[in-house]
Amino acid sequence: MTPTPALPKGGGLICFITDVIKWIMSMSKLKLKIFSKGNQTPSPREGWGGAFLIRKEFLQIRRNAFLPKIFVVLPIIMLLIVPYAANQEVKDLKFCVVDNDRSTLSHELVAQVDASKYFMLESVHGDYSSALEQVEMSRADVILDIPHGFSSDVVREGTASVNVNVNAVNGVKGALGQAYMLSIISDFASAQREERGIGVWQGADGAVDVRPRYLFNQNLDYKVYMVPGIIAMLLTLLIGFLPAINIVGEKEKGTIEQINVTPVSRTDFILSKLIPYWIIGLFMLLWSMLWAYILYGMRPEGSVWLVLLSSLLFFLIVSSLGLIVSNCSATMRQAALLMLFFLIIFVLMSGLLTPIASMPDWAQAITYANPLRYYIEALRALYLKGSTLADLQPQLLSMAAYAVVSWAGAILSYKKTN
Repeated sequence: MTPTPALPKGGGLICFITDVIKWIMSMSKLKLKIFSKGNQTPSPREGWGGAFLIRKEFLQIRRNAFLPKIFVVLPIIMLLIVPYAANQEVKDLKFCVVDNDRSTLSHELVAQVDASKYFMLESVHGDYSSALEQVEMSRADVILDIPHGFSSDVVREGTASVNVNVNAVNGVKGALGQAYMLSIISDFASAQREERGIGVWQGADGAVDVRPRYLFNQNLDYKVYMVPGIIAMLLTLLIGFLPAINIVGEKEKGTIEQINVTPVSRTDFILSKLIPYWIIGLFMLLWSMLWAYILYGMRPEGSVWLVLLSSLLFFLIVSSLGLIVSNCSATMRQAALLMLFFLIIFVLMSGLLTPIASMPDWAQAITYANPLRYYIEALRALYLKGSTLADLQPQLLSMAAYAVVSWAGAILSYKKTN
């Protein structure tokens, strides 16, 4: 009798993940060994009816030279590239200066702006029209217009005005660029007032000392925010696409008719199609978590077991949706287009790229029907906030309800003809 591999024991995050990956791989090999006798095809009447179909799925995956490489390489590539490519941090904005004051203080202000990581000095102009021309030609993003008398106003009154004009074709970039510029100018003005003993800004109750503190993402690193969403998008892409393409491929080859004449029930057939991809999804999840730790030092602040629980619910949802699409599609091209349509909607309406609170009311209402929304919220809460089971009840219950509906839809949409 073949011994069952032992479950992984506790330890550090990397040890835990690597142990679970080894356990998954050993269980996969064990399934192949149990479900087969040499190279013979097991009969569906021997034991559980779906066992021979599970073996068939694993053998198909092993014989495909491309898929195993995708499972290993794609998470690494996406975690390496997407957090930087989809980064909405604004850095190295090019700015032009219109210095009508031409004083030591105006030069110091320009130097302080140029020294920040957000701006790069493009050029200095004597008039506004030539600076505006640089913006119109997309050579600069911001115009810093320093009026005449800037230094004298700072020295005498402790206050002065400057004009900041931002290219707002990209609204997000324009708003952030203006905010960064105003923050730098405010810091410069405060330093000048303190140096000259003019005093600090006074609020209604006296001096106000503002000390901001950033929770859960202290360095305001956008990559930290994106990584859990990228993992969710990766799993949606593969765990949803592969079962759909697989079944439609069998329809086109005619092999599904051979399965239909066997005594395998609809439930057994659906399970046999999904279980291999759940195991692959679990491997890819842990593999992605390992590389997120290696590349960015990120690990869940909450329980890893809650990450696995929420992920298993999500696997059931997206794989069932993939089967529904395949059951309703006649060709592989039709199934791929339908899955691509749903994938685009899921990603755009999930809060992965755009905060849900920034969407119109009608769009926010649609997001409640999007399972990817709940999964991304759960992963971000577990990775960044260290949320508990009680904190994640809304997301987990929503995914559980979605899983029941999608699972029932996958079974009912499969028409088995004997």
